[in-house]
Amino acid sequence: MTAPGIRAAVGAPARMYDGYLFDLDGTVYLGDELLPGAHELITTLREQGRETLFLSNNPTRDPQMYADKLGRLGLPTPTSHIVNTVVTMAAWLRKEAPGASVFVIGEEPLVRAIRAAGIRTTERPEEIDIVVASYDRGFDYRKLQIAFDALWMHRRARLVTTNPDAYCPFPGGRGEPDAAAVVAAIEASTGVRCEVNVGKPAPVMLRTALDILGLPASACVMVGDRLYTDIAMAVDAGIDSALVLTGESTREMADALPPDRRPTYILERIDELLVPPDR
Repeated sequence: MTAPGIRAAVGAPARMYDGYLFDLDGTVYLGDELLPGAHELITTLREQGRETLFLSNNPTRDPQMYADKLGRLGLPTPTSHIVNTVVTMAAWLRKEAPGASVFVIGEEPLVRAIRAAGIRTTERPEEIDIVVASYDRGFDYRKLQIAFDALWMHRRARLVTTNPDAYCPFPGGRGEPDAAAVVAAIEASTGVRCEVNVGKPAPVMLRTALDILGLPASACVMVGDRLYTDIAMAVDAGIDSALVLTGESTREMADALPPDRRPTYILERIDELLVPPDR
């Protein structure tokens, strides 16, 4: 593992790891297509007995939906090796807010997971203890008003979010506003600040992943395309990281960071993680 404070980004790694933690969108696939080298890399890692686990900040899908997609793309994966903010938000509410009544601004997979965890949901502002603000393509003024009433008028609720992403990238350079846009609308109107984030770069997601793999941070590498989520989480946790230039972030953006905030590796393609046998 790279020593703290000496994180100078280099090219491809000269070592293999026991565990590989992968972001999905922009790292393993984009839209409905695997990115170049992804199939070969992940298949080879599995053949070598190395652990692979997938992390995503997207709360519009549950692990089964991700497993189905990966299976269609030729990478069959058990749901237990997929951790996204649907999983971490339900787990956080169950642990940190037992008995709370929750108003969910989010899509059906998130709502379903929270209810399945035994958490009560409500749209009555006077009953709401926690407002969960998430990526929601059905976000409207009615939902904003409920959150406003719970947070500002009744002054009893807390504001939390699934993930801090400003937008979700799509193929062809398109994108959609993500959870940060919903949080910003609520914060602007209420003056209340979001207290908790359970997605990358929050440590809860990485801790969950390492617990599943049963590996120490020093034996793993985090692979992603976003500096402020994937790489920031790894840096804060002291785990090696690889920035793949197939998504949002660029080499120039990485070089502009302070040395101790840069990724360990910068790769043009994800399969550069494979170390030739003679190295």
